Amino acid sequence: MSRAGSPDPRFLAPEQFAGDRRALESEWTLEDSLAYCRWLATSHYENFHVVSFLLPKSLHQDFFNIYSFCRWADDLGDETGGGETSLRLLGWWRGELEAMYAGRVKHPVFTALNGTVRRHDIPREPFSDLIGAFIQDQTVTRYANFEELYGYCRGSANPVGRLVLYLCGYRDAGRQTLSDHTCTALQLANFWQDVTVDLGKDRVYIPLDVMRRHGYTVAELFGRRYNPAFQKVMEEIVGVAHDLFRKGLPLSRTLNRRLAVDIELFSQGGMKILQKIAARNYDVLASRPVITKTERAALLLKTIFRVVSRAA
Repeated sequence: MSRAGSPDPRFLAPEQFAGDRRALESEWTLEDSLAYCRWLATSHYENFHVVSFLLPKSLHQDFFNIYSFCRWADDLGDETGGGETSLRLLGWWRGELEAMYAGRVKHPVFTALNGTVRRHDIPREPFSDLIGAFIQDQTVTRYANFEELYGYCRGSANPVGRLVLYLCGYRDAGRQTLSDHTCTALQLANFWQDVTVDLGKDRVYIPLDVMRRHGYTVAELFGRRYNPAFQKVMEEIVGVAHDLFRKGLPLSRTLNRRLAVDIELFSQGGMKILQKIAARNYDVLASRPVITKTERAALLLKTIFRVVSRAA
């Protein structure tokens, strides 16, 4: 696979791979492509092991393949310098997606993903919508209101939940709507957890009309100024995310038990982040709230017990 004097592309992160001409020109067998996606997923996503062991083993590789697509799109947007370079690479990635659906594959991620798409009859829209969201991140850094933010989440978050449903054999609109509530809530919880991280990228996901309503400014936000106005802003937007989690919770009751644990665990984790934000009086400017390993383990055990008890 690797050539003399060049790094082995089987172990290159997306931003390294995309900048290595030899890696891009390498020939990939299906076996090597599947191994690359498996390596990328298990090496770079700290929660993947916790989630995947609950799923049927027959679906693990499919999840690895979809994760790898998402990881590549995310990294092409955020790890390659941004601006025109990221837009060009994301346009190339969209072209590779279109080529896969036209029956032409070369890149290892699409060589692996092609089988997943064919086996589960997955339409191109969720993948294309995800790329569109990463493109939007290069051009839009402020959101006037929640409607605009929800529009972004329809591309950045909701497709992931729909892809999971497709993998597990669920295609109905009812489950998709509940999944959309959960995925949007997860995206919002991540935004509220990562306010300062996003400021470092010149991105503000807090709706501007909410800040105006409480008398808080973007300049104060970039100055990391915590005051009663900011507390009110966070209290309102955390409440919006929490309401969406509640709307999506019935989804897990409609799924097989193993998948139900995964889905509910995501929701419980997101709501735990919201609880931690509230517990610090909504001050996410001083430090980033996180869930500890012990708390993750407790959430897992409680979720398994709740799902099993409900099904008994």
